[in-house]
Amino acid sequence: MKKEFRVKDNKDFQLVFKKGKSFANRQLVIYYLKKENQEHFRVGLSVGKKIGNAVVRNRIKRYLRQAFHELGDRIPPNYDIIIIARQPTKDMGFFEVKKSLTHLLSKERLLKR
Repeated sequence: MKKEFRVKDNKDFQLVFKKGKSFANRQLVIYYLKKENQEHFRVGLSVGKKIGNAVVRNRIKRYLRQAFHELGDRIPPNYDIIIIARQPTKDMGFFEVKKSLTHLLSKERLLKR
């Protein structure tokens, strides 16, 4: 994922947590905040140490980045989105992660048809 598509600064994360909305399923938690003057959506990923070792955490982040890459043209451009992985994601494959992410984004109407 290109740099302009990432939320990296702690202040940006905190802004989305404080002012944004959240929604969750069993595998993922999503926080999102609408920003009017933004050219494209930005994504921040968080996978805690309780989920597994570095190999497992990096695999989950890779799956999430790839899912966003594939869904990118269906996501509206003016959102900051933070994804937090929960414990069950460590046993999931790519297609299960993508399905879970798609389900969450669809529920919150962040995914165009």
